[in-house]
Amino acid sequence: MFEKNIQAGKNFFGFGRNVFFAALVSFFMDLSSEMIYPLVPLFLANILGINKSVIGLIEGIAESTASLLKVYSGWLSDRLGNRKWLMAAGYAVSTLSRPLIALAPGWHQVMGSRFMDRFGKGVRTAPRDAIIAESASHANLGRAFGFHRAMDTMGAVIGPALAFFCLGLFSNNYRLVFWLSVLPGLVAVLLIIFCIKEKKRDAPLAERTKLTAKHFDWRFKLFVVIAAIFALGNSSDVFLILRAEQVGVPATVIPLVYLLFNLVYSLSSMPAGMAADRFGKKRIILLGFVLFAILYYGFAVASSTRTIWLLFGFYGLFMGLTEGVQKAFLSTIIPSEFKATAFGLYTMAVGLATLPASVIGGWLWDRVSPASTFYFGAATAGISALLFSIFIIAIINNDARLLKKTL
Repeated sequence: MFEKNIQAGKNFFGFGRNVFFAALVSFFMDLSSEMIYPLVPLFLANILGINKSVIGLIEGIAESTASLLKVYSGWLSDRLGNRKWLMAAGYAVSTLSRPLIALAPGWHQVMGSRFMDRFGKGVRTAPRDAIIAESASHANLGRAFGFHRAMDTMGAVIGPALAFFCLGLFSNNYRLVFWLSVLPGLVAVLLIIFCIKEKKRDAPLAERTKLTAKHFDWRFKLFVVIAAIFALGNSSDVFLILRAEQVGVPATVIPLVYLLFNLVYSLSSMPAGMAADRFGKKRIILLGFVLFAILYYGFAVASSTRTIWLLFGFYGLFMGLTEGVQKAFLSTIIPSEFKATAFGLYTMAVGLATLPASVIGGWLWDRVSPASTFYFGAATAGISALLFSIFIIAIINNDARLLKKTL
């Protein structure tokens, strides 16, 4: 029945058409994004001379912008019954942000570019996730989202590799790398236009005209609270990059360290999704929270470049265990007619926590010590793991009161 909605028989390497091409779109866009992302903090700190607090503020504002838009984009997608063209618009806006950073004479323009890039991400994410959720069977949600994360992150493996190659070839010309990143972004937009085939929807429900959380039960709401608490200590990855440089990893090698992170992330995403389908999504999510707490403690005490390489590898494993699996878990506890709204609310709550997370991370780095940024993240991850354990018990007993009392 489900496959008929997305053109029966149209499978690509064992995945439905939309799952496959949405993953391919993310591959090219992440290739574009990750040619830039590991270079931005180095560009700001080493070329423009910006301090860490401002870098944290830029990242926090950028990510929070995306988060605020995700909920409205998701709601609009559900209301209009349209996913594809919102998705295309979001990817196009992000691609158009690349020339702005390439031409930036100061940090204000860099912030403008990051704002524009995250604006596009905010528009596209919820409709895209809804397309994937609607294009996979319930039994294979973890596999579908895992495949998407794997392809997305494989782009993030190739992106830093290209950045490393270009920096060496063109004498650390950051701006040229930023210009080259436009090309894979254009490919992503064209793939959406010509390859994503959205099914025809029934007329939108009248109740969808209101943006509200009343359509969701206590499981969704409390999971969002726990995820937001975790995100409060999960400051921007730019601090991991800056920590690597501080410990002694040369700036020209940073893209390779980030490549390792993304390679492990990509290779672990699909196996993690399949394991979640077989052994339970909640167990994999809990494992991810615990692993993050251990990793951030490791970044706090790291004193050698060998340790940094090891930590970045395990950080990739953490991402593989959590990113796709959390969305697959959400798909099991939300009404089908409000999928995009639910994904938008979830990503908004998590993303809004990234502004104080990055600001706190930068403030702790400048005013206390670099290690304190990571001690704080380890503590919030530990709290999240504890709360999620109680959440699991509450689900088993179908009783929200247990977790509400704890909170």
